[in-house]
Amino acid sequence: MRRLLSACAIVVMTSAAAIAAEDKVPPPAAAPVPAGAYTLDKSHASLTFKVNHLGFSNYTARFTSFDARLQFDPATPAAATIEAAIDANSLELPSPPAGFTDTLKGAQWLDTAKYPTITFKSTKVEPAADKTAKITGDFTLHGVTWPVTLDATFNGGYAGHPMDPHARIGFSARGTFKRSDFGIAYGVPAPGTTMGVGDEIEVMIEAEFSGPPLAEAAKK
Repeated sequence: MRRLLSACAIVVMTSAAAIAAEDKVPPPAAAPVPAGAYTLDKSHASLTFKVNHLGFSNYTARFTSFDARLQFDPATPAAATIEAAIDANSLELPSPPAGFTDTLKGAQWLDTAKYPTITFKSTKVEPAADKTAKITGDFTLHGVTWPVTLDATFNGGYAGHPMDPHARIGFSARGTFKRSDFGIAYGVPAPGTTMGVGDEIEVMIEAEFSGPPLAEAAKK
C-alpha cells in the first residue's frame, strides 16, 4: 500500500513539474504578416453608407458587389496602396418601396446607366498610433473625382494557417463626403432645415484581404 501511495505521489509531483515547466515556455511566435499583393476576400467584406433622412434617422444602405487590390508591407505602412471598384448597380436598400431602388439608380441620383462604376485609388497613407492611418485617395462618383480621406484601423493578420494557407489581414475604415461635390444634389435640404436627404454621406467599410501563401505551401 505504501509503495502504491509513493508511486502515486511521484506521478502527481512529476505531472505538476511538467505543467509548471510548460507554463514557463512561451508559445511559438507567430510568423509576421508578409509583404506583397493582397486581394479582397469578398465573403468577409461589407460596404455600407448612411445619410440623414429628414433629420429623423440615418438611412443605411449598402453595395453588394465591389472589389479591391492592396499592396501592403507591415514594415512600411506609409507605402501601402489600394485600389477599389464598386458596381453602382449593386445598390441594396432595406425594404424599399416599389420602384425606389430604380429611382436612386436613375438620372437624379446615381445615374448608373451613365456611371456604372464608383472607384477609389489611394494617393497617400499616413500611419498614426494604435494601428490607425488616414488613407487619402481619388474618389470617383457620378463621373466626378475628388479627394476623400478614410480613417482606417488595422485589425491584425497572420501569415497563414493550415486551413487557410495564405496570409490574411483585416481593416475597418470610415469616411465622409458631400454628395453635392459629385453632382448629386437632388433633395439636399435648404440651408437651416433638415427637410430632405442630407448632403453628407458616411461610409463604413469592413474588409479582409488574402495575401501571399505560406512558405510551406509555396514549396509544394
